[in-house]
Amino acid sequence: MEVRAIARYVPMSARKVRRVVDRVRGMGVERALELLRLLPQAAAGPVEKVIRSAVANAEENFGLSRDNLYIAHIVADEGPGVPPGRGWRPRFAARGRYHPIRKRSSHITVVLREIEEE
Repeated sequence: MEVRAIARYVPMSARKVRRVVDRVRGMGVERALELLRLLPQAAAGPVEKVIRSAVANAEENFGLSRDNLYIAHIVADEGPGVPPGRGWRPRFAARGRYHPIRKRSSHITVVLREIEEE
């Protein structure tokens, strides 16, 4: 049984989110949530929120227990950035030039599975 939750358009670069995602991949849900509460990175908040959403989906829709769930697949993909000319601000550079400030976003996908006891 697989349970999925997706957070889209999180206003943070995927590179920053991947630092946190790589720490919790393969963990049990309870242990991952405890770890995320203690991490200093700002990306820990959105990742925790998505995992909690997936757990709620599992409990409500499929009647699964949160004690038997683990993070089988978790990924942070790049979302769209703000294109130049549409709300971007210039960052002024040396010698009279400027560069765009990139407003990056990311999509976080979590898949939970039930622990199979033998």
